[in-house]
Amino acid sequence: MTLVLVRHGETSANAQRLLVGRMDPPLTERGEGQARALAASVGGVNELIVSPLRRTRQTAAAFGVPVRVDERWIEVDYGELDGCPVSEAWSPLWERWQADAEFTPSGGESLADVGRRVRAACEELREEAAAGDVVVVTHVGPIKAAVTWALGAADEVAWRMFVDVASVTRIDIGGRGPVLRSFNEVHHLPVP
Repeated sequence: MTLVLVRHGETSANAQRLLVGRMDPPLTERGEGQARALAASVGGVNELIVSPLRRTRQTAAAFGVPVRVDERWIEVDYGELDGCPVSEAWSPLWERWQADAEFTPSGGESLADVGRRVRAACEELREEAAAGDVVVVTHVGPIKAAVTWALGAADEVAWRMFVDVASVTRIDIGGRGPVLRSFNEVHHLPVP
């Protein structure tokens, strides 16, 4: 079966191209529509897990089933970079973070820390996901970390991925381990 990773719908901070880590903005009207499209596309859900942040809980509400909050699926803590325009974040600090998975930006967390917490969450979900589809509504960083787990890749690979708002990534769980089935699906979204 499958571990279905869903990125939350659009927030105003996403629309403004800001780094959105632990900030907690609500979905925009467009994001609410994306959430409905996600739920329709993904279909039946055996288990629905969410990050504790509002944007994931609002997205999960479109599925119409009870949710389980798991703190390990929260977005990367960007520390002092949180809320910064993406275009301004490309500084020596950001470049250092990309070069060293253990580097921790001031007030934030390292990419390696994100990888460790998400890998632990994925391992715990293996048995459930092997029995039936498990949907996790989460964020960019945890989705990238889950993909690196599935691929058996180093944490730094995450910097080479792009995860769109309201996208779906699927990891099949079987006897031979996780297999990346799809990445960054957006075909279900209405054309802007």
